[in-house]
Amino acid sequence: MSVAVEIKENDLKQGVLGLVVALVEIIRDTLKVQALKRMESGSLTEAECERLGETLMKLDIALEQIKEELAITESVQAVRDGLDDLVTEAVDKLVNPEAWRRQVKEQTT
Repeated sequence: MSVAVEIKENDLKQGVLGLVVALVEIIRDTLKVQALKRMESGSLTEAECERLGETLMKLDIALEQIKEELAITESVQAVRDGLDDLVTEAVDKLVNPEAWRRQVKEQTT
């Protein structure tokens, strides 16, 4: 018995675009954290801080425009939520390995 899988081209495009934009947002978030650390450490001049802040604001605006124009806001949020869940699970496994071992053992028995 064969099962036919129907993938709509528009859904696939939105999914891929959502993934790409979500990854860019994650990179942007990481850049913001690093920028704040550099600002707080005093390793940037006032002009560099201002230029960095402006650039990050422009990136925020550009990403929001892209999401609106391509109607992928929900797709991006779904990807971000899924990635957040994966990270939370991975951190939990690192912090609480015994609970993870029990869970694996229960699933295999």
